[in-house]
Amino acid sequence: MDQLFTEAIPVIAAIEEAGYEAYFVGGSVRDSLTGRLSNDVDIATSATPDEVKAIFPKTVDVGIAHGTILVLHESGNYEVTTFRTESGYSDFRRPDEVNFVRSLREDLQRRDFTMNAIAMDRKGKLIDPFGGKEAIQKKEIVTVGNPDERFTEDGLRMMRAIRFVSQLSFKLNLDTYASLKKHVHLMEHISVERILVEFEKLLLGVERKKSMELVVDSYLYDYLPGFKSYKSQLERVGTYSIEELKNIEELWGFLLVLLDIENIESFLRNWKMPMKNIRFIQSVVRLVKQDPSFLQDKFLLFKEGEKAAVSAASVRAVLENTNVKNAINTVKETYKNLIIKSMSELALTGHDLLAWTSDRKPGPWVKEAMDGALQVVLTGKVANDKVAIKEWLNTCNLM
Repeated sequence: MDQLFTEAIPVIAAIEEAGYEAYFVGGSVRDSLTGRLSNDVDIATSATPDEVKAIFPKTVDVGIAHGTILVLHESGNYEVTTFRTESGYSDFRRPDEVNFVRSLREDLQRRDFTMNAIAMDRKGKLIDPFGGKEAIQKKEIVTVGNPDERFTEDGLRMMRAIRFVSQLSFKLNLDTYASLKKHVHLMEHISVERILVEFEKLLLGVERKKSMELVVDSYLYDYLPGFKSYKSQLERVGTYSIEELKNIEELWGFLLVLLDIENIESFLRNWKMPMKNIRFIQSVVRLVKQDPSFLQDKFLLFKEGEKAAVSAASVRAVLENTNVKNAINTVKETYKNLIIKSMSELALTGHDLLAWTSDRKPGPWVKEAMDGALQVVLTGKVANDKVAIKEWLNTCNLM
């Protein structure tokens, strides 16, 4: 048993000593069977939230309406959730009614896929009423029970199914996939924020190409913000070595260039993406599209920074089918050889400019002068020396 589980055993033991059942459930059990590392474990119990709170001195009500209590234990913090059943998914995402039950089987029966409907006791014994271990051995994603029912309960499960294909290198069960295609229209009920989380996990998975093929084949792309008109471009994703792209910003940059999206900010805002992420992705795309290469523009390389430049080089190499490692090394070497790498290294400040021109007020001319000085220093036309820069500014009438 993994250390992650053994550290949590005292929590399960305490619940059992109080007269209730408790098991490890969900993704952590699945991951242990597939050899993947988990970040945390989830515990399910026959004890109600109030009963759980009575057992442990320190708890937090993190999701008490759905039966979840965070137990603050000396061995760690653990989410403990009461066995429950769910019904009435009128918004195709959340249950209208949650009922606490004492049956582990009933709790496992409400879950999405058989591989996620396995429980494990504190001795490592598996409770697997729906054949999840067999599905894992076959590397197959199968819904618990009728796939039509599972997908109409929660439309996001369709996105999760394809995401698991990417992350686990599993295949979709034929009946499960047929049902997914039949109900893909239910994706219109899912919030963009939830879609973004699943889509980015999909893009980062080892089988991202296969998953993108499924996104297109199932017409799920119709329900991804802004993607509906780009079927032919999305069909070409698998022809590129996108497995060479190592972070989500690079993958977004690749997609935006492939789809030839002009207004990147507007496109990504529709995905409800944080502005910090949008700005960085914009930098990556701007560098990818720079012609001639941004490596010939030291001012641009300086402004956008090494991280964005490395990502842009990776994306461009994938799009041009050239060696990604060589492209990255070239960027790093070019950046390393920049005369200065931050504005603090420039032998000129805005205060210098204002001190030299006491008759002028602060304004756009300060930025123009600073950028001009930065450019000539980066290109080696003027030494990074205050006197030399002042002389050049006077010659160019920039102050």
